[in-house]
Amino acid sequence: MSTERVNPAELSPPTGFSHAVVATGTRVVFLAGQTALDGDGKVVGETLEEQFERALGNLLTALEAAGGTPSDLVRVTVYATDVADYRFRAPQLGRIWRRLAGRDYPAMAVIGVVRLWDEQALVELDGFAVLP
Repeated sequence: MSTERVNPAELSPPTGFSHAVVATGTRVVFLAGQTALDGDGKVVGETLEEQFERALGNLLTALEAAGGTPSDLVRVTVYATDVADYRFRAPQLGRIWRRLAGRDYPAMAVIGVVRLWDEQALVELDGFAVLP
């Protein structure tokens, strides 16, 4: 697979995302929304950072099981129950992202939601990847 991250000079410089990702490959993997569920189906983590790390880890585990790596991600959507808090904690969340997924940022969006399926969940991530 090959990817090209496109960030036009006419747009605001991206921080922690790419404006567009052109991907060529033979397999598309659609990743279901992942929250901070542990193996027993319980939400773990009290803080947004803890839950974000677990949710991203769960997303990457599903991607790896499908044969992909973090650099194969072309689109991720983040659903947050408190967008203001997410923005405030963005530097810490960015460090978590880089530690787990690296610096090959997908196209991303953060969407505020009233609540998630699991009431204790503060954040959910879904996305898709293109594999060779």
